[in-house]
Amino acid sequence: MTNSTVKRLLRWVLFPLLWIGVWYAVALIVNREVLVPTPARVFVRLWELVQTAAFWTSVSYSILRVTAGFLAGVLLGTLTGILTAKLPLSEGLLSPLLTVIRATPVASFIILALVWMGREAIPVFISFLMVFPIMQSHVHTGVRAVSPELLEMAQVYRVPKMRKVRALYAPAVLPNFSAGCRTCLGLAWKAGVAAEVISLPARSIGRELHNSKLYLETVDVFAWTVTVVVLSLLIEKLLRALLLRLTKGGDET
Repeated sequence: MTNSTVKRLLRWVLFPLLWIGVWYAVALIVNREVLVPTPARVFVRLWELVQTAAFWTSVSYSILRVTAGFLAGVLLGTLTGILTAKLPLSEGLLSPLLTVIRATPVASFIILALVWMGREAIPVFISFLMVFPIMQSHVHTGVRAVSPELLEMAQVYRVPKMRKVRALYAPAVLPNFSAGCRTCLGLAWKAGVAAEVISLPARSIGRELHNSKLYLETVDVFAWTVTVVVLSLLIEKLLRALLLRLTKGGDET
């Protein structure tokens, strides 16, 4: 058995089993399901939920909302990152806005959004706010990392713009873009679900979590929390695979 296989076995099997064992021990010590249910009870309940149409409806709508906010943040963050890297004046103009977004607590934005917009749009808006400034910063850094000497040489030899983008900008920006996306996805997912818990849009994981807490159905709270964690891991894996293909494609050009 190779070292990499052992590491994967430890990371994805043994270590999770260890923490599930700790969870089980805590549940036995507390001995009150309303506070800490056992892992077996939670997984049985999760299996029951998975077999209902309402579960998949809530999961689908939450994924759509967070994905919409994530993609909007990536798009606008990328565009503004390029803009601020090429036009210093725009960097000074946008800097106060980006600072405010970074410094303001998520809960404050959610409360303000309750006044500004409908419940269905709030998770999208909050996910967008989590992604936008991070992507702007990563793309800005990538564009500025391109060597001025190479750009000057490309201008002297009149290299076509598209070739300049593929040969100079893409190799510098793609690693930063990829790192920004990986960082943002987890933040967007957690912030989006938190926004759902407060704004209570119909057909959402956040609404199910809120209702479970309201009626002291702790087993359901744990089951939905496990759902959020598993979905986060799966979506992150999918994104990593897509970004890996994108990065390799950029390297080949």
